[in-house]
Amino acid sequence: MNILVVTGKLAENAVRKSVQDEADVLVLDIEVAAFVTPALLRRFLPENKYELILIPGLASGDFSGLEKEFNTQIRLGSKHAVDLDFVLSFADIIAFSKKIPACELLLEKRRSSAFEKIIEIEERSVSPLTLKGVKLGGDSRMKVMAEIVDAGHLTRSEISNKISYYVERGADIIDLGISLDTAPEKVREAVETAKSMTDAPLSIDTLDPVLINTALDSGIDIVLSVNSENISEIKDNIVQNSAAAVIIPDCVEDLESLFKNIESAQNSGIRQIIADPVLEPAGHGLVESINRYYEFRERDRETPLFFGIGNVTELIDADSIGVNAMLSGVAMELSASILFTPEFSSKAHDSVSELKTASMMMMLARERGSAPKDLGIDMLAIKEKRRREFGLLPEKAIEAEGSGKWPLDPAGCFKIGVTEDEYRNGKVHPGKIVAKHNDNSIAGETAKDVLDTIIRLGLVSRIDHAGYLGRELMKAELALKFKRSYSQDDKF
Repeated sequence: MNILVVTGKLAENAVRKSVQDEADVLVLDIEVAAFVTPALLRRFLPENKYELILIPGLASGDFSGLEKEFNTQIRLGSKHAVDLDFVLSFADIIAFSKKIPACELLLEKRRSSAFEKIIEIEERSVSPLTLKGVKLGGDSRMKVMAEIVDAGHLTRSEISNKISYYVERGADIIDLGISLDTAPEKVREAVETAKSMTDAPLSIDTLDPVLINTALDSGIDIVLSVNSENISEIKDNIVQNSAAAVIIPDCVEDLESLFKNIESAQNSGIRQIIADPVLEPAGHGLVESINRYYEFRERDRETPLFFGIGNVTELIDADSIGVNAMLSGVAMELSASILFTPEFSSKAHDSVSELKTASMMMMLARERGSAPKDLGIDMLAIKEKRRREFGLLPEKAIEAEGSGKWPLDPAGCFKIGVTEDEYRNGKVHPGKIVAKHNDNSIAGETAKDVLDTIIRLGLVSRIDHAGYLGRELMKAELALKFKRSYSQDDKF
């Protein structure tokens, strides 16, 4: 396709470097390319016939008249020069937009295509075990199991809100963690509450046979965890209720006991079996446990595998998103079926969503036979996939210096905070920025919305105060975005 890319003087070198030989470049007599107008472009357009003219992604204006005059499509290119090579590679297969920058359009299309592919792969996948329509094992997607810790001591409302949160974040299975001091009636109540909230498979996490049997009688779908110490008391109930059993070794290091317990479960008539060689934390046998998973999978190619990623993320002071991504990759190579996490600690918050994304990425990577990159979906939160060009420091730049003065604004001060996402009556209520000013409280989801409202209401009168509010409100918005807490005037 014969393409012309339009830019200004400041971005010329970056544009030519990115475009290379994929298109012609037109440099207008203007510094900032985004300020291009139809009249300016008309003055500089060459006589050459182009099939497509890409103007800067941040340009505004109505170029439809110019399109008719030159009988050429004029569309928005990328917002940044560095993305032009990526955009141009799709020029023959996609229709660019007059309103949406090409870089954003392509990312959204690739993302939607990725999700469509995931659905297609999952529909044609074959698995040895299916619970309530959820496939486990085989070539199906790894499923995320989210644990409600100490569910037996929570109220119905607390359990309901937890389930609403986990389902909204992408959990495929809900696990009810039960402590040993829980009364059987509380287990029954927890299971009944969970069943009323979701159609997803439910599991019970306890070694106590009395509590397991109570959960089975109440309609639980999966039992965590079964070994030689409790199987004799629960096996008949598991078979009678057609429940699945997660089998564990009697001793973490003893892989042979896991195989013996699986054999015992099979001889007892339990047919829906999931194996858990037990993933251990870093510093406490992580590598050895991964080796056990590897050995198990070498000896047993079919039994679905339980992979307790939460055992690692909860016990390492590192951002969970990278840990979850890497361990999901390991799980994929081991053909694991269930990725387990409790989101117990603050540092592991949002692990369910992270693991859901990771499970989809690994599914696409496996299907494509490649590394989990350039898939249309990713887990990049802070690091960049494509870096923008850095500016140059002017020779005579004025050295910035903060003011030591802090005069109060006659219009009054603000107390800024953020609220958490809330889950009430099965619905998600996103967290907001709250700016309190005397008797006024302004709540919004973005710094711009809140600051625009403050200005519109005349609640700020000093330019330095407005600048301060902009800085703090943006920190608050980032806190919401990254699910962090926020405290005014603290470093982010």
